[in-house]
Amino acid sequence: MTCVRIALPPLHSLTADSAFEFARLDRNGRVSRSGVSSLLQLGASAQSQAVECFLHPTDSVLTHVQLPPLSAAKTQAAVACAAQALILGRSEQMYVAHSARNSEGQVFLSWLPRVALEHFAALLSQHRLKLRGLYPAPYGLPEPSAGHISACVQDGHLLLRFSAEHGVVDPQVQACLDGLAASGSGVCWFGEDAPVAVIERQPAQQRWCAVAPGWGLHAGVSKAAKPAAGWGRALACCALAIGVWLLGLNLYAARAAGEGQALKAHMAQRVKQAFPELPVILNPLQQARQQLSARSNPASTDAPQRFTGLVLQAADAMPFMVGSVQGLIFEHGELQLNVPDDARVNRADNAWQATLAQAGVAVQATPTGWRLLPAVAAPAESGSGGVADDE
Repeated sequence: MTCVRIALPPLHSLTADSAFEFARLDRNGRVSRSGVSSLLQLGASAQSQAVECFLHPTDSVLTHVQLPPLSAAKTQAAVACAAQALILGRSEQMYVAHSARNSEGQVFLSWLPRVALEHFAALLSQHRLKLRGLYPAPYGLPEPSAGHISACVQDGHLLLRFSAEHGVVDPQVQACLDGLAASGSGVCWFGEDAPVAVIERQPAQQRWCAVAPGWGLHAGVSKAAKPAAGWGRALACCALAIGVWLLGLNLYAARAAGEGQALKAHMAQRVKQAFPELPVILNPLQQARQQLSARSNPASTDAPQRFTGLVLQAADAMPFMVGSVQGLIFEHGELQLNVPDDARVNRADNAWQATLAQAGVAVQATPTGWRLLPAVAAPAESGSGGVADDE
């Protein structure tokens, strides 16, 4: 798989336009292109590409601790305790990475501020660059053969790689080189300005072909990028849950409304069957209560109907009373007609009485006129309901 290797500038000053050296490796691990670029240019050159980054020497803090054989979890805890004693500041603000324990009992470790990793992760995500590895600067040198040391100078710092996992950053370039020369170590130099004691020189481009170590700080970048993705997924899940809840609420409301309409129609049908005299059913419950109340107290409810019926019957059967009625009194279901004395003459024509009798209305003479009442309520002494002779 092809990838791009980057020699990063200091992370605190890294921006999308920051220039840095890079090399593009082909599938065989050989350099196909090298030069100077930026995150902005790399992100624009391809849809998405993998990058391996090597930290600036000032960001590369490397050390090692001696540990007995331990499980992975216990090794992690031991490294965290050792780092707390070595880190200047609050250790929880640092991301610590470490190698596996080698045959000599050494565990190599490095750390970076979490804020710097979050900043770096945001830049990579912004320009669609996929991080495959983030390593301290010395691991950008090829792994030396046995008994040799790979070395170069970068921005005034001496980078040394002793093995696959062991690397060193030393700002005292000349003093360190003098020490190596005194010890007789074989130094393989990459790049220009090689010291006299160097036994082997390699072109600077050859350093890009180094084999990366089995550990690095890239897991910290992944963890720094996770909260944003996690919040996005959480918000998406919340929006989905709210949408499902609203859909369910609308379905339940529609179902409840349908059941309510069906219940109202059923109630209206039952009320119509129980009270057929109702012409229109608008409020089934209220109208049913009114009808039940009317049936339990018919006198109070039938009085208006009785009054209207008696008046209509009198007007129909007694046309001779037109213009002669002085007053109407309706009480106890009886209608009293008050007429002048000259209107209360003895009428030999009893046809109007027969008409009222056929309608179920009895007629009784009174000192002031006539009394009309239902035939079933007429007193027994009234006989057939005839009218007494006028005085």
